[in-house]
This record gives sequence, structure tokens and C-alpha cells, in this order.
Amino acid sequence: MIAVNVPLLLVAGSLVLLPPADSPKSKSPTPFAVPYKLTDTKHILVRVKINGQGPYNLFLDTGAPAVFVTKAVAKKAGLKEDDDGWAKCDTFAMEGGLSVPDATCRVADLFQLEGMNGLGMAGVEVHGVVGYNVLAKYRITYDMTKDKLEFVQQDGFTPMALKAMGGKGGKNNSQGTMDVMGPLAKTMAGFMGLKPDFTVKPSGFLGVEFEQAKTGLVVKAVLKGSPAAVAGLQPGDTLESLKNGKSETKSKLQAALDKANIGDTVEATVLRDGKKITLTIELGKGL
Repeated sequence: MIAVNVPLLLVAGSLVLLPPADSPKSKSPTPFAVPYKLTDTKHILVRVKINGQGPYNLFLDTGAPAVFVTKAVAKKAGLKEDDDGWAKCDTFAMEGGLSVPDATCRVADLFQLEGMNGLGMAGVEVHGVVGYNVLAKYRITYDMTKDKLEFVQQDGFTPMALKAMGGKGGKNNSQGTMDVMGPLAKTMAGFMGLKPDFTVKPSGFLGVEFEQAKTGLVVKAVLKGSPAAVAGLQPGDTLESLKNGKSETKSKLQAALDKANIGDTVEATVLRDGKKITLTIELGKGL
């Protein structure tokens, strides 16, 4: 005899089968909004802290099999390579609050990045790439009209293990003589008189979440203790201008903020209850 666990109900002498109770729905993973920057070469760049050090500039590269970081970054972050050139990260945190569990990276000076940095092509110094072994853990929404990417963890999914990629330093047969291209680009830059300027000037932190409404760019939320909160910006305010440029759209607002650095003072003109108010905001530091 097969036992079936189905609830029963006796109604007016009739036996009625009841459907099983709905199983509790699993909680949806928390989405993370990760700020990104388009470099001069139109690569997507995010800022990452490794073992609490950084932030470092890494490209998101769906064509890379793993996270790669330069030898200099590995040394600063205290990464210890194994005999195959891999290193486990105690912490791997992207700007926006996303902490990647069990992240491993490949320590190697990629010739592509050496060449790009040698010529100053990207406009910023690039310290590595984020590849498959981290990207595959998330469902990522790319929307170039917004200033952040959405990362949602893929529950129950484990990326495929990577095959051997050669020994320490990332030297392998597939790369071959291409390794000379990075140092060659640096030499060429010297002959051409090119001196890349990688002075780190991160954008200032405002601490506001905006939403686009018919009336304009409206403050949706203000982070407690942020520069915007200290200056008096409030949810419901409609932003009319920031500094000396119009900021009626998110893209124009981001463009204005990109030009403002930590410690800079900007003036925000907002419309509140039918009145124009000018606030002075000293931009703070994010990641």
C-alpha cells in the first residue's frame, strides 16, 4: 500500500480531498546597484577593494575566464599565490556594497593592460579585470542610460571549474610572444613623449537616490549622515541645477558629478513646496 499525505476534510458525510498547503516562497536575493564608469576606451570599469585594500580599477570582461589582478595589486593586498599562480581573496568587495564570497584571482601582468596603461588610453590606470569565475555568480543587468549595474546572485549555481592556465605569473603557451607587447607599448610611449596621468581623483559622494519624474529629477531618498543630508536636501525636492550646469536628467546630473571631486563644494538649487532653495553641499568619499 502507498501512503499519500493529503489533508482530508469530512463534510456532511462526504470525504473531501484538500490540496496541499503552498510551500513557503523562498526569499528573492538582494539586488546590488554597482556604480560603473565608461573609460575613454568605452570599457566598463568598476572599483573593487581586495582584502580591504584599494579601491582598484577593474574592467568587467565577459571574455576573461577569471579575475586577473596585477602583481603590484597582489602585493599591496597581501595575496599569496599558489604554485599555479592563483590566490584566494579574504574579501572581494565591489563599490555599491556587493561582497563576493570565495573569490579567487589570477595574479598576472596582462600585456593588454600593460600596453593600455603605457599609452594612457583608458584615461585611468587599470589594475585588472573581473572575469567569468565572479561574473557567472550573478545575473547582471546592463543599462547604459543608468549610472549603476544591477547584480543579483544566482542561487544554487556554481560556475564551472577553470582548467589549468599555466604557472605563476600567467605565462602559458597561448600567450607566447604577445607578452612583449606591454613593455613595447611602454617603450613606444616614452619615445612619443607620452606621460599618462593617473592621478586618482574619485568623484565626490552625494548620498542621494534620484528618480526621473514628469516634473523633473526628484529626490527619492537621502542617505542618513551623507553630505546631502547634512546640507539639508530632503526627499521630494526637485533638483533644478547642480553647480553651474543644468541637471534635469540623470545623465546630465552624473556628468556634473563626474567633474566634482571629494571635498569640492557644489551648489544645488531645488524646488520645495513651490519655492526655490539653494543648498551648499561639500562632497564626501564613497568606497
